[in-house]
Amino acid sequence: MFTVLPANFYDKVKEGRLILKKSHNFSFCKNGLIVDGEATPVATDIVIFGTGYKSDAKLKNIFASTYFQKCVFGSSAPLYRECIHPRIPNLAILGYADSPAILFTTEMRSKWLAHFLAGKFKLPSIREMEDDVIKREKFMRCYARQSYKRYCVNVLLQIYCNDQLCKDMGCNPRRKNWFLAKLFAPYGPSDYKNLSRPM
Repeated sequence: MFTVLPANFYDKVKEGRLILKKSHNFSFCKNGLIVDGEATPVATDIVIFGTGYKSDAKLKNIFASTYFQKCVFGSSAPLYRECIHPRIPNLAILGYADSPAILFTTEMRSKWLAHFLAGKFKLPSIREMEDDVIKREKFMRCYARQSYKRYCVNVLLQIYCNDQLCKDMGCNPRRKNWFLAKLFAPYGPSDYKNLSRPM
């Protein structure tokens, strides 16, 4: 297992643009995040939680609201595009349904989320997102049986999901440059490295 960090990651940490904190307890406030043991809130625009193992319980425990706990817990991934819960505003979850075998799908969803935050597209209605989630979960149950909750090595399904993400971002989902490659060459991370081409 290995970790790939973005370029200049530690430089941004030194500059204070990225703040790393480890804490068992935290809470949100108007100005950002209150970390256990610190009197001053951490002013931040975006908070990223590295949940590690047992992510189901950790995601549930983020919320004080029992309603939100029930929303996020107990399904395979009740998330639209496996990223955003239709009924929990201002929360995006990346990597929940992925594994190290297909890390590039998390990168794809990161790009999708960046496009969304930049206002490049709008989400469908809550009902439409929930219908999409139910449809995907039914397919996963049918295909992967009892292991559907974290099943992620289905290459064809990932290609389909990446196609959806590309369409949402206004990019051409057909990533190959020539006809024979479209027919015979497998899709991989390099096919999605440049997502600026319009449909």
